[in-house]
Amino acid sequence: MKVALVTGASSGIGESTADELHKAGYTVYAAARRVQRMEGLAAKGVRVLEMDVTDDDSMVAGVKQIIAEAGRIDVLVNNAGYGSYGAFEDVPLSEGKYQFEVNVFGLARLVQLVVPHMRKQKSGRIVNVSSIGGKIYEPLGGWYHSTKFAVEGLSDSLRLELKPFGIDVVVVQPGAIKTEWSGIALDKLHKTSGEGAYKEQVRQLAAFFSQADRGSEPKVIADVIVKAAQARRPRTRYAAGFGARPILFARRVLPDRAFDAMFLGAMRRFA
Repeated sequence: MKVALVTGASSGIGESTADELHKAGYTVYAAARRVQRMEGLAAKGVRVLEMDVTDDDSMVAGVKQIIAEAGRIDVLVNNAGYGSYGAFEDVPLSEGKYQFEVNVFGLARLVQLVVPHMRKQKSGRIVNVSSIGGKIYEPLGGWYHSTKFAVEGLSDSLRLELKPFGIDVVVVQPGAIKTEWSGIALDKLHKTSGEGAYKEQVRQLAAFFSQADRGSEPKVIADVIVKAAQARRPRTRYAAGFGARPILFARRVLPDRAFDAMFLGAMRRFA
């Protein structure tokens, strides 16, 4: 039986992915800081791990436990992450660094820990959950988008680097999804820049984010991740969820200034 490790599995995309991989016949280890929120997964037979992707000891211990119990890791789903929003001049550098710790360096460290076992097996699949935000940009989201652009570039390099060892690297780019993400991002946005020089942009972006209520269910992304895990020859990227494909298409075909105008116009329209 194949073995999968899913991070950020206490809610949203991670929780749904752990559930769907379990249904697909994988031995699934669901990892998150909030173990108590994974009781539903545990009741279904998913194995839960307490893991903080900013704590090296917990990541090392988690991978060691999986190898000790299951003997292998076939799929790593790097899903843990959050969005830190606010005007760039307002966001403390400490918060910017923490955004990278969670969204990039935690992902990178788990890859380092898992790859030796996949090389030994001569097979493996690494699925990095990026975002359409790894290809587009927004005002007040500089740190978040920087991390997702980094995930995209890191994944491309890893794909070539690990190919000779039978390890595939896949990027999943969700659009708007009904999860806790938008609430956390909005809370940080208001606390950081809700007053002062950027308050009008905050008002407009907050109204734009409210459209997340029209987003897709997390299962839409979970199904894509299962497809990427099981495909004989997976795509390098899968875009899915509300708005993902048309937005990415617009980014590909429009010049920068035209995309700027389109995005700012959309913000004003929803404000």
